[in-house]
Amino acid sequence: MTTPTLTIYGIAASRAARPLWVAEELAIPYQHEPVVYLNGGARTPEMLALNPNGHIPVLKDARPEGDVIVWESMACALYLARVYGRADGMDISPATPAEEADALRWSFWSVTELEKDALTVLMHRVAMPAEQRKPDLADAAEKRLAVPFAVLEAHLAAQQAKGQPWLAADRFTVADVCVCAVAAWALPAKALMASLPLTADWIQRCQARPAQQVIRAKARSGQ
Repeated sequence: MTTPTLTIYGIAASRAARPLWVAEELAIPYQHEPVVYLNGGARTPEMLALNPNGHIPVLKDARPEGDVIVWESMACALYLARVYGRADGMDISPATPAEEADALRWSFWSVTELEKDALTVLMHRVAMPAEQRKPDLADAAEKRLAVPFAVLEAHLAAQQAKGQPWLAADRFTVADVCVCAVAAWALPAKALMASLPLTADWIQRCQARPAQQVIRAKARSGQ
């Protein structure tokens, strides 16, 4: 069996889920090093040599011309789609300049417009111990999220009107991976999600994919 040349560092219950999901979708052979972000796990000498910021995920691609190191979760995900995808309209990689543009703009949009408040909702609705949660922070975050989620809902409506049930094309692409990986953090905002039927349905369809189920199983097992 050939040793994978690709290594992804970081546990699945973190932003490392994004490149892990892409790798599973593309059936890329990879080695998974489940580095935790707590208690200095990402700040060992080995990890700091890969990412001096001390964060996960980190991707190492051992190529003939030398190792390629990528950090920042969206960069890792988009790198895998660009380098390992076929770009033929059959897998999740962008196949046209328009699809490439959508993958880039929506991925960056999800980080700038959704991520901070979606993470606040996740932490203060379900993830943190009940005695540490601050519902007022989650309430304020949900109120702010209504604005960018309305943009996403309108885009999905326009896509459906064109016969395209996914974010950037008539098929599931890396744009869906990147945006869903952030948007799904807001699922505990029940009232907000109820007001966004297209978005809620889209998230459910993304999460039902076999590759995402693999990542969720890794997260449950602590990998």
